[in-house]
Amino acid sequence: MPKIVPSEELERIEKLIAQYPEGIGAKDIAQWLDFEIKGRTLQRRLATLVAERRIVSEGDGRALKYKVVKPGTGIATVDGVDDSNRHGVDEVYIPISPEGEEIKFFIRQPRTQRPPVSYQPDFLGQYYPNHTYYLSAGLREQLHTLGRSPSEQTPAGTFARDILNRLLIDLSWASSRLEGNTYSRLDTERLIEFGQAADGKDVMETQMILNHKSAIEYLVRDTEHAGVTTETIVALHAFLSDGLLADPMSCGRLRNRAVDIGGSVYLPIAMPQRIEELFGIVMTMAAEINDPFEQSFFLMVHLPYLQPFEDVNKRVSRLAANIPLIQHNLCPLSFIDVPQQAYVDAVLGVYELNRIELLRDVYIWAYERSCQQYVAVKQQLVPPDIVRLRYRNELAEVIRAIVRDGLETDDASILAGTPNSVSQDDKQKFIILVQNELKTLHAGNAIRFGLRPLEFSVWQEKGTKFCD
Repeated sequence: MPKIVPSEELERIEKLIAQYPEGIGAKDIAQWLDFEIKGRTLQRRLATLVAERRIVSEGDGRALKYKVVKPGTGIATVDGVDDSNRHGVDEVYIPISPEGEEIKFFIRQPRTQRPPVSYQPDFLGQYYPNHTYYLSAGLREQLHTLGRSPSEQTPAGTFARDILNRLLIDLSWASSRLEGNTYSRLDTERLIEFGQAADGKDVMETQMILNHKSAIEYLVRDTEHAGVTTETIVALHAFLSDGLLADPMSCGRLRNRAVDIGGSVYLPIAMPQRIEELFGIVMTMAAEINDPFEQSFFLMVHLPYLQPFEDVNKRVSRLAANIPLIQHNLCPLSFIDVPQQAYVDAVLGVYELNRIELLRDVYIWAYERSCQQYVAVKQQLVPPDIVRLRYRNELAEVIRAIVRDGLETDDASILAGTPNSVSQDDKQKFIILVQNELKTLHAGNAIRFGLRPLEFSVWQEKGTKFCD
């Protein structure tokens, strides 16, 4: 029997539902269809039909039924209003794909109309690192082009360290805001730079911001050890949950009890042994992914879905998504301006449908926005002078000798005083470097070369001729 394409499946499902004017449940639909279909696939097809407004859902739990929309009646909802304006035309969202629209429409249904679901191991099992991709080759190439930094060829973490002050404020504020934190960006800047807590804010909000600051500093300043490992993720949780959990013993530890997801019908795994096993698998798979953006997005999908910690899982995933970007000196993902509802809808789409398209839309938009924020910062960064870095000690030695001993500053005199540790190939560059430093030398910056202001003044008063 030839394979049925999704569009034909949709038509057959809609045709079957049309035979039941009073509605039909998903279990009966699966039983009476003229082709075999898995339960999860059927749920996705039903969600698509609802999203396309070809059918509606009514009822709750086992009483949930689907009906075909009658021409001219519009879409019925539990609120008794047309769904096209249910959330208001002024809602701030982001541009999303047709697949993202399907997920959004399904998730926006009342909770009572979304069938309860549990953790699906196959969602993780169907992913094969470097063979399966959530981000297409074209998207990955686009992200690499956007995220390239001036520090591309420098040691891991260089770019993030260069913009650390800006990143601490942006990422701490934006990630906390996605959790409902009411600190403004200016409030966040004052707290991080001067330790000034904002008036009228809950102490937990202040703690959340400071926890982000500590976690980001850990990722950026300890790039040698803060990789895509179980130890790093647990450490992130320890930083981010500090002082925020009812049980302090849960800070930096995998959970050992069941949890519920507010506003969702998704029920995560409860068995501690299973959580630990799957957490190890998620991290092993993540570590095997070669592309930094695919690795980043994989962590954003599977860490919240598993819910390995008692709380703070989404915050952990957002910072974890930055680990590959920091290590490859790519522009970080700050989540600046991401609408909270778009992010929530996207995560619920993963929880309840095992679909990543809406979260992918959010990820791509958020990364483009982050790169726009940092483009000016990147342009201001001056590439490091490799010769100056390599011979900084020799440079200080020669400058001190010229000032203290009143040596000539022509090329031959500088060459004669150049230490043997400067290679033959670099000597001409070194001479130019010395001359450039002498041009900008004054009493205020002479200390860089171990010179006291008085020593510089004496040299200057002698009227030592500078030859350029």
